[in-house]
Amino acid sequence: MTRELLWLTLTVVLTGLLWVPYTLDRIMVRGLMGAMDNPTRNDKPQSAWAQRLYFAHTNAVENLVVFAALVLILDSMGHQTEGTAIACAVYFWARLAHVIIYALGIPVLRTLAFTVGFLAQVALVLAVFGKI
Repeated sequence: MTRELLWLTLTVVLTGLLWVPYTLDRIMVRGLMGAMDNPTRNDKPQSAWAQRLYFAHTNAVENLVVFAALVLILDSMGHQTEGTAIACAVYFWARLAHVIIYALGIPVLRTLAFTVGFLAQVALVLAVFGKI
């Protein structure tokens, strides 16, 4: 497995597990049956951190599509460099930071973490087109 695919795998696992904490919060707030019920406008709101984590998870899923496609394109090209491996590692750590910071409700740092992840994706796009 290439380093790029390793970082993609870790990112997929992270993204795939993000629902667990906010679902546990939903159970704590609404009870087990309330958490399994269909959502309604009358539902008791979840904890603020869980609501933010939900949005961070949604954002992570949206961005995973782009990141995964870029990594898989590079892999199909057989294009692995130190730069692409670093970009993938930076993307993973930026996404992890984004989730934690978002759940904690720190707005400016959240945006910075997102931007770092986006710039890692830009580096991968440049690698696809042979610019780095």
